[in-house]
Amino acid sequence: MANKLDAEQYKIKSEPYYQPVADEVELYEAAYGARMPMMLKGPTGCGKSRFVEHMAWKLQKPLITVACNEDMTASDLVGRFLLDKDGTKWQDGPLTTAARIGAICYLDEVVEARQDTTVVIHPLTDHRRTLPLDKKGELVEAHPDFQLVISYNPGYQSLMKDLKQSTKQRFGGLDFDYPEEKIETEIVSKESDVDAKTAAKLVQIAHRARNLKGHGLDEGISTRLLVYAGQLITKGVNPVTACSITMVTPLTDDPDMRDTLNAAVQTFFG
Repeated sequence: MANKLDAEQYKIKSEPYYQPVADEVELYEAAYGARMPMMLKGPTGCGKSRFVEHMAWKLQKPLITVACNEDMTASDLVGRFLLDKDGTKWQDGPLTTAARIGAICYLDEVVEARQDTTVVIHPLTDHRRTLPLDKKGELVEAHPDFQLVISYNPGYQSLMKDLKQSTKQRFGGLDFDYPEEKIETEIVSKESDVDAKTAAKLVQIAHRARNLKGHGLDEGISTRLLVYAGQLITKGVNPVTACSITMVTPLTDDPDMRDTLNAAVQTFFG
């Protein structure tokens, strides 16, 4: 009963908006049917996290999300003993909780975590589907509904920040990218409530900026930032100012690159 209550706590109550780009929804459903661990690869802000939320809602499964970072330890994932007034007690980490209750566990930007941390997921991603809690002396057998999903941005890969082959080859993979122009315009309009004409202008600016990736910009303007710009515009902020706040200032500190981006903004909103 406790596990059932825990599972309900992590279920998404209302449908997260997601606009399919290709056949990723059907492919993920098939992968979940096989309980295949999945890897989502794509640039920042292109919809990977929203996709996982949408699929968890569609499948009516609980979702536990972990934002990975370089300070995250294995104990942060699996759990640890804590001291309280009654002595020591074990507290499950998010990965262990997900395995017990049959949730989808989503490790966002997994390459940010240390490699010695990510190896703890290995027993959950093969035929064993188990999680050893060495400190507790317990072997957790994953619930039949449990699935592990990871995401990362290949654009930031380096020798120091990449997954080991022994980890990569435990997952099926789906590639994500920014949607084609028509779909992205629909997404921006729907998410920010700007009219379609304004949304189309924002998408055009983004396309110009994305062509600068590797030529002064580390990353192009994400769909998420376009939505932010649209939200400010619907709040009455001047479109040029809204674009500067959301699509220029966060991306770069280089004066020449800012001038280039601001020029693109002026072309459409000046």
